[in-house]
Amino acid sequence: MTDKSSAAAVDGRGSPSTVAPQAIALLGGLTLFWGINFPMIKLAVSAIDPWTFRVICLGVGGFGLLAIAKAKGGSLRIPRGEVGPLVLCCLLNITCWHLCSAFALTLIEAGRAVIIAYTMPVWASVLSVVILGERFSWRRGAGLALGIAGLAILLVPDADAILANPWGPVLMLGAAVGWGSGTVALKAFRWTLPVVQLTGYQLLAGGVPVLIGMVLVGRPDTLAAAGTQHWIGLVYAATIPMIFCHYAWFKTVTLLPANIAAIGTLAIPVVGVLSSTIALGEPVGPAEIGSLAMVVAALALVLVRPQTR
Repeated sequence: MTDKSSAAAVDGRGSPSTVAPQAIALLGGLTLFWGINFPMIKLAVSAIDPWTFRVICLGVGGFGLLAIAKAKGGSLRIPRGEVGPLVLCCLLNITCWHLCSAFALTLIEAGRAVIIAYTMPVWASVLSVVILGERFSWRRGAGLALGIAGLAILLVPDADAILANPWGPVLMLGAAVGWGSGTVALKAFRWTLPVVQLTGYQLLAGGVPVLIGMVLVGRPDTLAAAGTQHWIGLVYAATIPMIFCHYAWFKTVTLLPANIAAIGTLAIPVVGVLSSTIALGEPVGPAEIGSLAMVVAALALVLVRPQTR
């Protein structure tokens, strides 16, 4: 990722007229595995302390990615000029997102949490225009509007429950803002560090404040009391989403402008709601079906049409 075309993609200044097939495949994997991850996290943190849960997830993901990079012969050296940007990105993308989302899922249902989490494209799209100077075309605007309308169909019926217990939604919204800001920050810098190493170091560096929190106020002893279903949630969350999904997300951000990459994630909450219904028995009905239709239309407008042009 050191040639000029790759650098242009990474710093977000390129404006591709087509969407790379690799980006579509990565977004498809993200949609499935990150969507399933929300009920898995809910299962895990219903018994395991969130500080402990996140330390395990970030450690497995970070060391796993760096081990893969080393096995492929890659260098683990961080260029001196990229240390500061790396710290900023990991605090937003990793520390803020992982802590806020884990604690939010101890307070609200997984389906409701995933809906709030994926307001992230709103923040990423607005900030990418303001900070990166990306063009906010009518196609992106219409796709974003359709996607957010799909989320609103799911969210509005739960308005009373959200008002009755605001801390869960507030924490989840904080996670969404952190992730959106981190996405734009990642695009704002020119990186020479390959994506696997960049992702691994973000997970490990972003996990340092979480580790400190676990030492000070965490309860690692909750691992001993966790049942089989809680361990299933932990093992899943610490492996596939932490290693594949984080790599796939940061790779997608290097391939696409930030607001297109963000809008491309709008199908994840639908998968999250449906998988929460299957795994946790949370209800699904006409609202979820209507949301799915709008989100698919948004993805088609933003991703499929430019690819076929």
